[in-house]
Amino acid sequence: QFVASGGGLVQPGGSTTLSCATSGSISAIDVMGWYRQAPGKERELVAAITSDEVVNLGPFVVGRFVISRDVDQNKLFLRMTMLRPEDTAVYYCHSTPTLFTIPTGSWGQGTQVIVSS
Repeated sequence: QFVASGGGLVQPGGSTTLSCATSGSISAIDVMGWYRQAPGKERELVAAITSDEVVNLGPFVVGRFVISRDVDQNKLFLRMTMLRPEDTAVYYCHSTPTLFTIPTGSWGQGTQVIVSS
């Protein structure tokens, strides 16, 4: 239902933008978020945004990542800057009950981000 794209190999300090597409209308979704899972680690919340554009950012991305949603394009975005090797992970998007919740259930296609020189 949710398909993330835009990942790839990025140098430390570099930037990239992830996009999330869904078969439904994002205007009907109250809260959407970005999540990531690094090898050997649990999935964690990166950023979430409400339909009123209230945002919750994970502490490790404050000042570096920006989450946004575009109803006209029907997409969710994650602008990632000042990337660090520890940002390497598979990134997923999903709807979520609250700004602070990691959703359960099935996950769509994620996109791999590798930060390395």
